[in-house]
Amino acid sequence: MSSAVRIAYGDFGRVALLDMDRFLVRHAHPHCHVLIKAEGADTHFAVGDQTVALTDTQAVLVNAWVPHAYVHDPQRPRTTILALYIEPDWLSRFRSNWNSATAPLLFERPVGELTHEIRELAMTLASAMVYEPAGAQTQETLLARLMIAVMERFTPWRTVESSLSVIAAERGRMDWRVRRAIDFLRESPQLPISLETVAKESGLSRAHFYRLFQRSTNLTPNVFLNMLRMEIAVRSVVNSADSLAKLSCGLGFSAPAHFTRFFKDHVGVAPSEFRNVARMGGSGTD
Repeated sequence: MSSAVRIAYGDFGRVALLDMDRFLVRHAHPHCHVLIKAEGADTHFAVGDQTVALTDTQAVLVNAWVPHAYVHDPQRPRTTILALYIEPDWLSRFRSNWNSATAPLLFERPVGELTHEIRELAMTLASAMVYEPAGAQTQETLLARLMIAVMERFTPWRTVESSLSVIAAERGRMDWRVRRAIDFLRESPQLPISLETVAKESGLSRAHFYRLFQRSTNLTPNVFLNMLRMEIAVRSVVNSADSLAKLSCGLGFSAPAHFTRFFKDHVGVAPSEFRNVARMGGSGTD
């Protein structure tokens, strides 16, 4: 089974050191997402419509809102992955235009060749998380150096503002019924929601709604809704003192076991393990 070695959670987003030994479902994040192999076997991710390799010399780069999945090969040894989920507001401390890190065109390619600097910073951060789990300030300083190197290596950050105008124009052309559906889903993603009801509220048949939504967002309605629910789930698991059974109910799951399965399918580990490991470093409510 997969396990969480260490998890850091803060204003920067979250950083997870995961020992992966199971598939993850196709999912998405509202963050820029960087994956660097710490040790173990080379492995693969499906990013958009491509399957790309995660190796000692190559990172996997996932733009916000892009569907992706971990492709585990049960014939290979486990892989330990340093997974970064970075908040754009935190990045903007280093470059004002880096708050565009939720832009779907931030990374031009889903993979990038690691420099010696990026590799060394990633391994130093992973070591600090393992051997100094309470060293939050040290870890955040290392993360900042790592993300500056990643952004300068893999993104056209000097021209990102002009690309945002293109993105804004594209979103402005999004069908109003899809925008209405997105607003509806964002209002209460934790509630049991029938996507057939959302389609009806949008004035569309189910089939037309699914096609139009995916064409507009590159995500199916199910993946989009699960993304919203997963972000609430992670925040709640780390920051709330409520029992996981209570959180499960509040997030709209009919049974705690369903919530556990949903969490494991998206993160790789159970919410109880995620909470315990995240709090080793002082994240969340004691």
